[in-house]
Amino acid sequence: MLAAVAEAQQDGARLTAACRIVGLSARTIQRWRQAPAADDRRCGPRYRPGNALSVHEQAQVVSLLTSREYGHLSPKQLVPRLADEGRYVASESTLYRVRRRLGVHPRARPRLRISPRRAARMHRATGANQVWSWDITYLPTVIRGRFLRLYVVVDVWSRRIVGWEIHETERADHAAQLIQRVCDQAGVDPVGLILHSDNGQAMKGHTMLSMLQWLGIVPSFSRPHVCNDNPYSEALFRTIKYTPGYPHLPFADQDAARRWVARFVDWYNREHRHSAIRFVTPDQRHTGQDLAILARRHQLYERARRHAPARWSRSTRNWTPVGTVVLNPEPQIQEITEETRQLP
Repeated sequence: MLAAVAEAQQDGARLTAACRIVGLSARTIQRWRQAPAADDRRCGPRYRPGNALSVHEQAQVVSLLTSREYGHLSPKQLVPRLADEGRYVASESTLYRVRRRLGVHPRARPRLRISPRRAARMHRATGANQVWSWDITYLPTVIRGRFLRLYVVVDVWSRRIVGWEIHETERADHAAQLIQRVCDQAGVDPVGLILHSDNGQAMKGHTMLSMLQWLGIVPSFSRPHVCNDNPYSEALFRTIKYTPGYPHLPFADQDAARRWVARFVDWYNREHRHSAIRFVTPDQRHTGQDLAILARRHQLYERARRHAPARWSRSTRNWTPVGTVVLNPEPQIQEITEETRQLP
């Protein structure tokens, strides 16, 4: 190995890159060069932890991570799904460690570097059908430069898509008809309902505002030129555009777009476990089923902790239901006092 590394360095390779290929650290090569006649002196783990997974448990974890049913899920999504089925295999961190060891983890998406700016108007939702958010996004078509408009209304508290439509243009009357239809179909009393949106023409059109006033809905708008004031709709659009099932090719026509959006909405509301609401589906959250589901998960984890207490150094996973949801919370401003002014 020393001869191979030396030959690679003579050909212009760096020591770190050459050591990476042979599976050694640069410090090991340097130690060997200082004492060529010495022993290897490499040592692996000195002992096996008492709370480590058994061979059978490791095989079970590997089969789950590579199965057709669960292989596409991240451990963050897999753990709640197994808990709903009454199964506990390992913790989320253990599943991530096994994935890294096997090298099957997906490539991480780049983080969006944004500086959050909060709106002055803050709304709190303690239940379903109290605060809605809606927006419009573009769907590409086979004709270059031509886009379809997807209107989506989402409940801020439950993250449930309560209504959607697809049109070729952005018009206030389309939005007004959508809001009225959603209220009628869901049997929601619109009086006092808060509807948040940005400052687009379709959102602030005369027809839209007249319909909201007639229904008794309280309109709420983002600040001009601030995209972060409507975070729930923007996050939903990101989920739509980045879901694995999103078509790679543009939509052939409006009917094709409607068929795909209908399938996505059905999956999102009924099957998608949302990370912001303790990994329950929006339908379960909207109808109040999440309380019993989260209680069963907590009981399952307590039993698993009593069965193998050595594997739990702290409390179990937090399965407490999410209470109040705040739209555009106010920033935490530290109060400056005379004592804080005197601090170095």
